Amino acid sequence: MKATRNFRRPRVLIVGCGDVGMRCVPLLRPRAHIFALTSHAGRCAELRAAGVTPLVGDLDVRRSLKRLAGLAPTVLHLAPPQKTGDDDRRTRALLATLSARRDVALRAAVTPAVSLTGRLRRGLRSVRASWALSETADIVPDGVRRLAGSRASVRLVYASTTGVYGDCGGAWIDETRATQPANARAKRRVSAERQLRRATAHGSVAASIARIPGIYARNRLPLARLGKGTPALIDADDVYTNHIHADDLAAILVRLATHGKPARAIHASDDSSLKMGEYFDAVADAFDLPRAPRITRAQAEEQIDPSLLSFMRESRRLVNRRLKDELRVRLRYPNVTDFLREAGAK
Repeated sequence: MKATRNFRRPRVLIVGCGDVGMRCVPLLRPRAHIFALTSHAGRCAELRAAGVTPLVGDLDVRRSLKRLAGLAPTVLHLAPPQKTGDDDRRTRALLATLSARRDVALRAAVTPAVSLTGRLRRGLRSVRASWALSETADIVPDGVRRLAGSRASVRLVYASTTGVYGDCGGAWIDETRATQPANARAKRRVSAERQLRRATAHGSVAASIARIPGIYARNRLPLARLGKGTPALIDADDVYTNHIHADDLAAILVRLATHGKPARAIHASDDSSLKMGEYFDAVADAFDLPRAPRITRAQAEEQIDPSLLSFMRESRRLVNRRLKDELRVRLRYPNVTDFLREAGAK
């Protein structure tokens, strides 16, 4: 009987089921059968314990992805690109696999894909009702018009990055800002977005894009950096950064699966407007740690690891109007300080 029920439930595939993907699972599980692609067989037990059906495969090995074709009408693509080159070959491999049996998938999966919206909505109500933080649990409110059904056989949500904009000199920007990636990592993300938009235009998928800033949570704070005394920039040289709590991000991604517009990007960002040094200071104060020493940009170029320094070369502030007006998302943590106040009290 259980196997029969699972067969009838809408199917959701999570590609790249790391920390954020695992936070999506309890939001999806009440009304969906969840599959997760993992390249590490050792994670299968963890995924099964969370109520997820694991599939071992590697986006870098296309033949290992065959089982994904026609598997699920809803896909959360949370996997990062490979570490070299300007083209995102992983997204290319995933799209080729999802499109391989489009005609079969269209007949078999369109109905579950359409019904997923209503089922997820009912499931999210029950999740919110049981959330311990009931006063702030209404992250994904009801009452929003459902996205009209697409002819595409697969509804896909892609986790991109706000790094696609490059340095904006601290300006406030919305999603209409032209992409201008400044490093290979961001260029690969732009490549993925373009591939997904082309696939959406061709009708093989209906992809929505979440451009994500710095993700934080209790297990994702710069405590080790503060403990090492890694410097931050002086205020005159410092850059604006943007943030989103991992739980809020999970809710946004699930919301996009049912309410996102095809080929549309949204900023998955909170309301914070902090410079990087201010963020580090707020974390240090919340956990009674010494504040990071400040240095000039010239000193940073000599002292700080290049991978970290790349984030200190880009400054922007994100407008999240689409997140609020189109998706009607209400954030649990509208500001980093809201979370730090709660975390520091524990």
